[in-house]
Amino acid sequence: MSKILVIDDERSIRNTLRDILEYEKYEVELAEDGNAGIDKVRSSEFDIILCDIKMPGLDGIETLERINILAPDTPVVMISGHGNIDTAVESIKKGAYDFIEKPLDLNRLLITIRNAMDKSQLVTETKILKKKVNKKFQIIGESPAIKTVTGMADKVAPTDARVLITGANGTGKELVARRIHDQSSRSTGPFVEVNCAAIPSELIESELFGHEKGAFTSAVKQRKGKFEQANGGTLFLDEIGDMSLSAQAKVLRALQENIITRVGGDKQIKVDVRVVAATNKNLSDEIQESHFREDLYHRLSVILIQVPTLNDRIEDIPLLAEHFIKQICDEYRMPVKSITETAIVELQKINWTGNIREFRNVIERLIILCDSKIDEKDVVSFAAPIR
Repeated sequence: MSKILVIDDERSIRNTLRDILEYEKYEVELAEDGNAGIDKVRSSEFDIILCDIKMPGLDGIETLERINILAPDTPVVMISGHGNIDTAVESIKKGAYDFIEKPLDLNRLLITIRNAMDKSQLVTETKILKKKVNKKFQIIGESPAIKTVTGMADKVAPTDARVLITGANGTGKELVARRIHDQSSRSTGPFVEVNCAAIPSELIESELFGHEKGAFTSAVKQRKGKFEQANGGTLFLDEIGDMSLSAQAKVLRALQENIITRVGGDKQIKVDVRVVAATNKNLSDEIQESHFREDLYHRLSVILIQVPTLNDRIEDIPLLAEHFIKQICDEYRMPVKSITETAIVELQKINWTGNIREFRNVIERLIILCDSKIDEKDVVSFAAPIR
């Protein structure tokens, strides 16, 4: 049952609202003034709050401001018999969900409450989804090697410094990039990923910077590129070592000037983007072979983070196994399987050339093919990678 708090200094209005809302199957609590309302917000959670504006002592606007600090996700509907446009605008600016004048229109009040409830539910669902997403991209491990990586990521995250993440395929470079974004001041902005190796060289510039209608044969309409899509957030350039030299030159200009130009256009577009790049290549070698611009390398590598291979952090395998077993069993909606210590030892003997990506695939295979407990015989039979 949804719970509503009514804050109003007039007893008749409090009691009338309680009768109406309880008839509509809401649970209702009453407060005779702002201070009493604040006390109730401190001690309990509410799905929506109705608050009068004109009250002795702490008025409605001040009460609203305090509620926004104590319960920022709870919708507050302001009600007043002395309403005017200025009061309504001020209430909305201060964070109120809506403003209703007295005498209250019952239909409008109930519709506003239902809409506010829907908003509150959406906020809750969004938080749950974000937690699931963050858990999916969680970095698992307690080894010194991985703690060095997470420590550097956490230290650089609050800044806007560009970061270059290096490491072999499957080591989790994207997870490091997401951790940097999630702990930065840009966390509420978009996280946009571009796999530079997966996009043909002739299309990479359009992908990054967008294009105008008619810029090339298939450009039937204007399209924003990844730089514009990531405005106010983070742009993750994965496998940047595979980017063409012409695209590198444009990326360098965008980093220097925070300006881009769409393919086929001449309009300069300001962008506010933090760039985090990653590669599995040795960019020093690529520079020597004239495959990568040295000036771009220096622009990207303000902070360098080297992600270790799984072979360099085998002490993390027990934690990784437990994490992936639970994650995969949840995905398959099956009881969580257990794994023996001897099976962990066998997993630690394997040469993980595919790193975390290969390890997860092996755990998934074991979950599918084994009984409720995974032992060392199962690892020997099913986990041996094909080389």
